[in-house]
Amino acid sequence: MGGMEAKKLALLCRELAENRKAEDIVLLDVHELSSITDYFVVCSGTSEPHLRAIADEILTKLEKDHGEQPRARDGGIASGWLVLDFFDVIVHIMHTETRRRYDLEALWGDAPQVKVKKARKKAASKASTA
Repeated sequence: MGGMEAKKLALLCRELAENRKAEDIVLLDVHELSSITDYFVVCSGTSEPHLRAIADEILTKLEKDHGEQPRARDGGIASGWLVLDFFDVIVHIMHTETRRRYDLEALWGDAPQVKVKKARKKAASKASTA
């Protein structure tokens, strides 16, 4: 493990999922509710290839650019729910239907959602149009 700070890692996982057009990305701060992790990143994909692309983006970029590898993986693309466990951050990549069925956000309803600032995106889009 590279030892990246938990919130920074969670935000990076969110950004990497967004790179592959993951849908409805939610970042939950569960550190006061769970002894097993600090953050959940929950996102949806629309098909098996989409789920694979999201997972591959997160796994490849974290390993290559930051030396981070999950301590465990669970589930699978075919099951519609893939879990990447980075110890302080657990990423749930779920098919839209599977996500609706298990409703992790309601299950962890007491966990505050981490809001992501969009200013960086606006600045980036302004720079590319200039």
